[in-house]
Amino acid sequence: VNSKVIISEWRKLKLKMRCPGVWITLCVLCPCVVFGGKVLVFPIDGSHWVNMKVIIEELHSRGHEVSVVRSSDSWYIKETSPFYTSVTLSTGSGFDEDFLSNFVAKLLEIQREGKSAWMRFKLEMEMIEKGTEIHEKSGKMIEVLLEDKHLMQSIKDAKYDLVLTDPVSPVGAVVARYLGLPLVFNVRWTSTGEGHMTIAPSPLSYIPMTGTELSDKMSFFQRLLNVIVYFYTAVQIEVLLCPFYHGVIGKYLGPDIDYLSLFQAADLWLMRVDFVFEFPRPTMPNVVYMGGFQCKPAKALPQDLEDFVQSSGDHGVIVMSLGTLIGVLPRDLTDEIAAAFAKLPQKVIWRYTGDRPASLGNNTLLVDWMPQNDLLGHPKTKLFIAHGGTNGVQEAIYHGVPILGLPLIFDQPDNLLRIDVRGAGKIIDIFSMDQDIFYQGIQEVLNDPSYRMNMQRLSRLHRDQPMKPLDTALFWIEFVMRHKGAAHLRTDSYRMPWYSYHSVDVMLFLSGVVLIVLCTSVGFVRCLCSKFCVKTKRKHD
Repeated sequence: VNSKVIISEWRKLKLKMRCPGVWITLCVLCPCVVFGGKVLVFPIDGSHWVNMKVIIEELHSRGHEVSVVRSSDSWYIKETSPFYTSVTLSTGSGFDEDFLSNFVAKLLEIQREGKSAWMRFKLEMEMIEKGTEIHEKSGKMIEVLLEDKHLMQSIKDAKYDLVLTDPVSPVGAVVARYLGLPLVFNVRWTSTGEGHMTIAPSPLSYIPMTGTELSDKMSFFQRLLNVIVYFYTAVQIEVLLCPFYHGVIGKYLGPDIDYLSLFQAADLWLMRVDFVFEFPRPTMPNVVYMGGFQCKPAKALPQDLEDFVQSSGDHGVIVMSLGTLIGVLPRDLTDEIAAAFAKLPQKVIWRYTGDRPASLGNNTLLVDWMPQNDLLGHPKTKLFIAHGGTNGVQEAIYHGVPILGLPLIFDQPDNLLRIDVRGAGKIIDIFSMDQDIFYQGIQEVLNDPSYRMNMQRLSRLHRDQPMKPLDTALFWIEFVMRHKGAAHLRTDSYRMPWYSYHSVDVMLFLSGVVLIVLCTSVGFVRCLCSKFCVKTKRKHD
């Protein structure tokens, strides 16, 4: 009886399912099936956390569990958040706010001495000294983390699907290899330099090294400089960086693992640039470009800020920010900047946390924090005065706002060079700048329409994509979760010795074969000639 009832009910259900309305109702009422993964995140503090947080929040919104490993001296990365659970280590990273602020202040002080070989030498020594401190603390942090058996066991028991990390620090890469988890990088920079240089073919004839401030069109002497910087960087990596990690890597991962291979073995590189910004270059299948992923349409400004912006009338607004690390400049320099602003008919919103400059005009508003993305997307914003950090440059491209660049340190000169080469901005040397130079630079970018036209062209190119950069990044993160890695996209060329990678052994073999053939041919010809001469001599005799 039961089987007859079941068959009868099944026939009725089949008849109902032929009706399209039933299918529509089921699609509306039934919840979507969502794959909820578990992600272990090792971020870097400061501005790098700003863009990592965007990915974390999006992962959370898609139903994934996120755990963030933070150091005890974190300043941007909060211990409590609705988007992630935190794991706070007992040791510091050395990458705290005071260390970075003092480091940046020292670099600025050195560069204000004027351009010279001595200044460049002092700058390199300062960066080597501070880099040594950071890597020494990072090595200790890895050891403390892996020696904490209780913590490591809890991480193993959590059964994470992948590790997402910023490769400026190797901590996440080491832990991923130790746990055997897929590894995804949120990357532009690694501890060894620009991310592409670690995994992709990089011909030095048209791939400029970071710090050279060169484009992809180099003269002979520029290419010579590029090659010298490349080998100098390689020596620095081998002598001043890798030794800090040899011991801990050998102890926990095995003697056959070297420092660079930890990065080259990553499953996925989420690259925070695109080729609207970056110069064309060779790349790899596991590099996914998500330049501008943190950018979004502008939201309404707070009322007080909106009132100030609207008070600018037809002249518009200028926005100035030198990033998260540089809230204060030397007093004489801020007075020059403020005096130049005071001459302008435009209103100015300036993120500045120091003492009020004596020459500040009524048209300038100083703020401790600004909604930068929303200001750049406001129709009255005419110009962005920036230091050249990647996040700010990408937001300016997204909203089509030309840039007056004041590069200070790290990658900022190279970032702004890419904007300058494309005619979407102008660079001023802040260390030799005075009020008049700064004022003239502002006037040039404001009044020459080519700057705005070129930046808006870049904006159109950037936005013309089949998927939003953030959606692309999340798709590939989830792809790695679903497939337990992406080894099929990763080349194993890094396992090859350098002479095999560059085919030196093949060239030597072929050269040897050619040499043997030539020698044999020459010997054979000489033998024939000798016999011919002997025969000829006998005939004459």
